Amino acid sequence: MVRGIAESFPFVELMDTWTWFQSGINTDGAHSPVTNKLVEAGDILSLNTFPMMFGYYTALERTLFCSHASNAHYDLWQKNCEVHLRGMELLKPGARCCDVASELNKMYAEWDLLKYRSFGYGHSFGVLCHYYGREASVELREDITTVLEPGMVVSMEPMIMLPEGAPGAGGYREHDILIITEHGAENVTKFPFGTSEMIVGK
Repeated sequence: MVRGIAESFPFVELMDTWTWFQSGINTDGAHSPVTNKLVEAGDILSLNTFPMMFGYYTALERTLFCSHASNAHYDLWQKNCEVHLRGMELLKPGARCCDVASELNKMYAEWDLLKYRSFGYGHSFGVLCHYYGREASVELREDITTVLEPGMVVSMEPMIMLPEGAPGAGGYREHDILIITEHGAENVTKFPFGTSEMIVGK
């Protein structure tokens, strides 16, 4: 990714640009560090790409599986994808961040998965990095009452993390970036996700 950006924009600064890839139980964190673990058939995989060009930050995160997924993994993955799809439907002008989070919480709660959810469901995008943060008032969390407006750029990125030893252990995360429009939201990620698309190495 970095080489591709450098070839297309040879003079752009690439501060905070990186790619992470985890496998197996190492996927159980939002951004777990890369390790030397070898990928094995049946592993849950987490792909995270974070290009930052011209000071603007974006991201793509996907759950994948190597070769096949166990029944427990497949079920959890499918449920997280359902939350992701519903979350994207809820992003529209007039929606409050807290209401989006509360409705998605109910879905996880029905499956007894809320205790495995990570913090928040998404946040603002644009000018941000580790050094100067991001717009805290546009976080898809239960305590944020900000109303979404046309022109805002936000992510939808639900994640659940099952601990080692649990059926389907590992982390499940899908991440898309959407622009709030006058009547809904436009998904600008345009990258496949889900159980029918992301089983690789078969």
